[in-house]
Amino acid sequence: QVQVVESGGGLVQAGGSLRLSCTASGLSFDSLAMDWFRQAPGKEREGVSCITWNGSRTNYVDSVKGRFTTSRDNGKNTLYLQMSDLKPDDTAMYYCAAAVTGDCSGSRSLEVPPNRNWGQGTQVTVSS
Repeated sequence: QVQVVESGGGLVQAGGSLRLSCTASGLSFDSLAMDWFRQAPGKEREGVSCITWNGSRTNYVDSVKGRFTTSRDNGKNTLYLQMSDLKPDDTAMYYCAAAVTGDCSGSRSLEVPPNRNWGQGTQVTVSS
């Protein structure tokens, strides 16, 4: 059974930084592209970042480009999201899941995938 556990969220002031982690089990983590998603209250879940299985390519939603960096450690089945220069609009619950596509190319790689076992997420709150 696929299981993902996200952690690292918290309350931070605007301009601050956080590092999120996602540990996965029950899937072939080291062969899958992985995404970070977020969902703010009253809004739809959106894709934030994508990283290919070997980390050779990444893709980001425009609103976080230059501020967020995704990485992975396949030996630990763990995905990371380093967030800097945080803004109040980044406030959301953050989730990770396997990407829809494997090449992290284009907007499709950030689409919310169907039929995923979502974790509980980790809350990021940015105060102004």
